[in-house]
Amino acid sequence: MDSLDQQLIGLLRGNSRLSVAALAHRLKVSRGTVTNRIARLEKDGIIVGYTVQLRPDVRQNDIRAWMSIAVEGNDTRSVIASLLGEPGVATLHGTNGRWDLLAELRAANLTELSEVLERIRLIRSIQTSETSIHLTSYRG
Repeated sequence: MDSLDQQLIGLLRGNSRLSVAALAHRLKVSRGTVTNRIARLEKDGIIVGYTVQLRPDVRQNDIRAWMSIAVEGNDTRSVIASLLGEPGVATLHGTNGRWDLLAELRAANLTELSEVLERIRLIRSIQTSETSIHLTSYRG
């Protein structure tokens, strides 16, 4: 990845609905360059999807939880791939210290959260995990 790829990804992170023409204009390159770069980034697995962000108050009954995950051996990449395929995982972060990964989980209710936890526990190479339900946010 070069600086143009990084700038492109930055623009898409800010608004993944920007048109190819708008991206090309902001990056001062041709539309073909943008189209080819996006296709390559998707093919190489750097861009793995696009999403919608909702205001926090839109789904007030949404349950959020944080799961700290320790991975066995050198299987972190396969665990990450499995977690990215889990619809209950809203965000996934690599960490240092005792835990290898931190996953933000989202569910409509406790039953759904229980199902998400059950599916995650079946992922090979997860050595141990600890989950905390998000109660309150004090900032941002």
